[in-house]
Amino acid sequence: MKTPTLFLVCLACILNAGALALRAQAPNDPTDSTPPSYDMKAQALLDLEAVNKKCVDLAEVLPSDKLTWRPSPDTRSFAEVFLHVAGERYAILTMMGANPPAGFKAREFEKSTTEKERIVHQLNQSWDFANKTITRMSNADFAKPLPKLGPQANEGDVVYILVADAHEHLGQLIAYARQNGIVPPWTVQMKKKGNG
Repeated sequence: MKTPTLFLVCLACILNAGALALRAQAPNDPTDSTPPSYDMKAQALLDLEAVNKKCVDLAEVLPSDKLTWRPSPDTRSFAEVFLHVAGERYAILTMMGANPPAGFKAREFEKSTTEKERIVHQLNQSWDFANKTITRMSNADFAKPLPKLGPQANEGDVVYILVADAHEHLGQLIAYARQNGIVPPWTVQMKKKGNG
């Protein structure tokens, strides 16, 4: 009596382990037709648009004489960080074949100006480029392999890199502003709404 019970318990464990193994492999199954729970394209565009607005808003409230300020000699100035954000949109998206505007020189771009109006223009122009490039991508494009980035990499990873990079530099700009006693304009607006 004990042997058949032990046999059934062992068989149940083996079948359960097999079912778990199949379930674990399901996400890698190319025939998986489960709709995605997250639309990376739409979210990436929202994130990048929000970062651009914050960068532009911060650049516009920044006194022009602060554009060359840097926390130490070996770091980027305000102007260079703003232009780095703009230039990275071109440079990062070229990893998946996007063509930056004629005359764009990545190595020279972030030192190309310290004029506020030109910086704001470059931020907006590069956002327009990124917006159009990503908007034209299909879901299939997001999944298109990009082996030069790694064996499992795809074009969606390029967009993810761009979003992560944009947020990193926005944080840098906020820290620069705070070091100079400048409260970001969106924080000022939130405080007004909370107190009003």
